[in-house]
Amino acid sequence: TSTKESLLPQTHYEYFPLTLGAERTPPKGPFKIDLKALRREFLQLQAKAHPDLAPASKKRQAEGLSARINEAYKTLQNPLLRAQYLLSLRGIDVAEDETAKVEDPDLLMEVLETRETIEEAEKEEDLEGLKETNEGRIAESEEVLGKAFEGDDMETAKEEAVRLRYWVNIRESIDGWEKGKPVVLVH
Repeated sequence: TSTKESLLPQTHYEYFPLTLGAERTPPKGPFKIDLKALRREFLQLQAKAHPDLAPASKKRQAEGLSARINEAYKTLQNPLLRAQYLLSLRGIDVAEDETAKVEDPDLLMEVLETRETIEEAEKEEDLEGLKETNEGRIAESEEVLGKAFEGDDMETAKEEAVRLRYWVNIRESIDGWEKGKPVVLVH
């Protein structure tokens, strides 16, 4: 790598040193992120790196940097994407890997029953309790992920990232609910 390339941040975390500290990926730093501080730093970075502010000779370079900052922010502000990203840094792919399925029959049964409840709902209000329950599941998964990453327990982090993916898909199904519309849960 050239000297110029080595000056570029190597991980998404390095783009946000004010919020996350220099190279503070878990287990060195916490999994949980102050999203308001992250957004503030993101907006400051984008204001400086915006391609429209770059001279014509540097426009392509500025567009690339702006795109990388956007990608880093999008990934870090979303706990599921953040978990998948952190696992990918360790060579574990749960985002695309079809083998990254949950082996827990109780969880699978819960997911199938939840899907059925969503499909059978007559009106949006029927899903209020389920939505609340699912938001609790998401919060719990994020807690488990935080402890797993901070404890450098990649096996638990991998299992919980897959679990969180189910809960997030259920959230999306609830948010996109329409009467009579079939529910497709992506694993």
